[in-house]
Amino acid sequence: MTRQITIDPITRIEGHSRITIQLAEDGSVQDARFHVTQYRGFEKFVEGRPFYEMPGIMGRICGICTVSHELASAKACDEIMAVRIPHTAASLRRITNLGSIIQSHALSFFYLSSPDFLLGMESDPAKRSIFGLAQTHPEIARDGVRLRKFGQEIVERVAGRRLHPQGIVPGGMADPLTEEAREAILKDLPEIYALLHRTLDWFKRAMEDYHLEIRTFGNFPTLFMGTVDRAGRLDLYDGKLRIIDERGKRVGDDFDARSYQDFLGEAVEPWTYMKFPYYKPLGYPDGIYRVGPLARLNIIDTCGTPLADQEFAEFRQLDRSVVLSSFYFHYARLIECVYAVEKIEDLLNEPDIFDTQVRAHAGPNSGEGIGVTEAPRGTLIHHYRVDDQGRMTWANLIVSTTHNNLAMNRAVQQVAHRYVDGNKLTEGMLNRVEAVIRTFDPCLSCSTHAQNQLAMRVELVDASGSVIDEVVRG
Repeated sequence: MTRQITIDPITRIEGHSRITIQLAEDGSVQDARFHVTQYRGFEKFVEGRPFYEMPGIMGRICGICTVSHELASAKACDEIMAVRIPHTAASLRRITNLGSIIQSHALSFFYLSSPDFLLGMESDPAKRSIFGLAQTHPEIARDGVRLRKFGQEIVERVAGRRLHPQGIVPGGMADPLTEEAREAILKDLPEIYALLHRTLDWFKRAMEDYHLEIRTFGNFPTLFMGTVDRAGRLDLYDGKLRIIDERGKRVGDDFDARSYQDFLGEAVEPWTYMKFPYYKPLGYPDGIYRVGPLARLNIIDTCGTPLADQEFAEFRQLDRSVVLSSFYFHYARLIECVYAVEKIEDLLNEPDIFDTQVRAHAGPNSGEGIGVTEAPRGTLIHHYRVDDQGRMTWANLIVSTTHNNLAMNRAVQQVAHRYVDGNKLTEGMLNRVEAVIRTFDPCLSCSTHAQNQLAMRVELVDASGSVIDEVVRG
């Protein structure tokens, strides 16, 4: 008879989920699954709304990834309007996106994951948090708060508000940048560069104590996907999609994100509300791929900024061709923060950054629009269709966390098989099962969207807990 371990809820992630681990009679692990237990129905309730409302509505999907959803939505709306937004508007969007990525990476690295690195996977769970970190490593905790504040302030200064900013609109930006905002951001840069330098120093030392976790935390061959610019450099706002295999070889040519449906399929399972995207030519589930910071550093030829490229060169020495271990998502986030700060500085020094022409105006000129950008957790796709009046008739979202669903489930299985002994459970072994999910930094409030129908199981349970009826869809 099999037994089951349930970890519910998974802690120190954004959103609600659980992990179930199936044990054989001898206590060994047979299977493990990552279940997302919440659902977001944005595709349905936006139907009938004017397309120009979409950035404001879609930004409400999440309070962490709000900028990412607004940007992908605005880019889809740009296509519906059939306009090319002004250059300065694109620069301001890029700055806003980079600020959002910084604040999100700071949240993931310092608040949610660094207690594992600095206090230990086996440490007291009552103290294994940002509050415990503030007692034992106060400078590091302060750095985490400061870096996240810096990213939030960029979003506020460029797009109007830290949360759900109103400055990202179809056709560009609502308002131009002010000199006061530019100078305030530039003034903070030396402090932030120093903060990131010391964070990279201590984290690279900390990795020396986690060789076993590095070998077993989502360390397996998959495809990797993300956007690159024409020169193959890191681009977190625009570009073509590139897919590579576990040896670093490109899988086909870089392709226009608008053709994503030619390459990506979407499967569903009855035990989770999150769908399973996969690379169509390999089928489901063999077409497993990863997105996000680790994937982005694997697919690029270079970051394109000097300090980030120094770190990138060191990062690429971790493995012979492609860095496979999901543990290194954490390292990749720090490198992307360095890149983001350098890129923000470059963009703020563009000669036309104060141009007041930051928005193109038009009505609906196309019945369809696809917006793709890189969110903190990976590639984000918004796909809309509208009627002749510009009212939404259909939407499909493939969210960053969703792309990683197959990989997260495989990673949970890998860690459970390595660490879990059903005959002698410890809190530390179960924390490692959670910790591998934290490497992906899932944003589950964003992730549960359905193009057609979700697979779903509804059970009728009596007072004793027995299932007396069941309906399954999908």
